[in-house]
Amino acid sequence: MTLQEYIAQHIIPRYEAFDKAHNLTHVTDVIERSMTLAKQYGVDADMAYTIAAYHDLGLCEGRERHHIVSGEIVTNDSMLPQWFTPEQVTIIKEAVEDHRASNNQAPRSIYGCIVAEADRLIDPDTTLRRTVQYGLKHLDTDNREVHYERFCNHLQEKYAEGGYLRLWLPQSDNKVRLDELRAIIANHEELRRRFDQIFDEEV
Repeated sequence: MTLQEYIAQHIIPRYEAFDKAHNLTHVTDVIERSMTLAKQYGVDADMAYTIAAYHDLGLCEGRERHHIVSGEIVTNDSMLPQWFTPEQVTIIKEAVEDHRASNNQAPRSIYGCIVAEADRLIDPDTTLRRTVQYGLKHLDTDNREVHYERFCNHLQEKYAEGGYLRLWLPQSDNKVRLDELRAIIANHEELRRRFDQIFDEEV
């Protein structure tokens, strides 16, 4: 069995159990963007592929510590030493741990920078929809205004000027998209219009 076969058969399918913001489409997108960045920066493609595939597995134990649990899953996977040295497995583990958007410290390696950047799909339409989807899955209410308040608070805390999101690779196109998203967040009428449209479609 090759590394790609193992990950395709035993790792990626685990994302079927997660919410819409972290499902199979999400991990596939992160893998694709990671591979593009790995080629751009001239690093090991198999390591970048593995890191992207494992980065959110820790969601099986909740969101708060998911990056740490994902690293533990890497460490405890007895199959990975078939393809990687102990040093490489450590780098994979650390990159998975470092991918979280709220991490104030720069990732410990270029691999951590790559998966962190690949995980930040800052497409305004997709980001707004994922934010609504997360609220619908995790808030025990159908109250539109409660959802809108959480929606606004999350966008403000993470994506707005002064938010906790950090971009680590200057050559990524995420900066332009982040500026577009920030313009929408700052326009309250447009933000409300988009929320109502997405909310109606999702419910």
